[in-house]
Amino acid sequence: MTLKERITEDMKAAMRASEKERLSTIRMVQAAIKQREVDERITLDDAQVIAVLEKMVKQRKESIVQFEQGGRADLADKEKSEIVLLQSYLPTQLSEVEVDAIVREAITATGAASVKDMGKVMAAVKAKAAGRADMGAVSARIKAALSA
Repeated sequence: MTLKERITEDMKAAMRASEKERLSTIRMVQAAIKQREVDERITLDDAQVIAVLEKMVKQRKESIVQFEQGGRADLADKEKSEIVLLQSYLPTQLSEVEVDAIVREAITATGAASVKDMGKVMAAVKAKAAGRADMGAVSARIKAALSA
């Protein structure tokens, strides 16, 4: 079963169970997927669906910061619950130890010696960790490792 099919089945289940919040979030996911498919005139595969989900999670994290700064805890809580649902469709996240191991391996493989080589290292890490780690945090780890 593809990820898109799983999302559709979960939407049907949420409809049957009258779970309004869950249904709303799943419909939002489907709309984002459909929008990208229409814009690019393609059918998304699982990797592309994961990219859409990651973008949605990132947007929600940014919104949470804004809502908390604005004193809107109710909206921040709603965004947090949406993140939980979105992350249930993403692959299992790598631990910090696993990310560090991948970064060290990529630095060794690319022969990176300084921060100037960060692009090569980032490309190598992205190939292995895409969808399973926050690439912003990974970038910071790479920079720290190359600066040391």
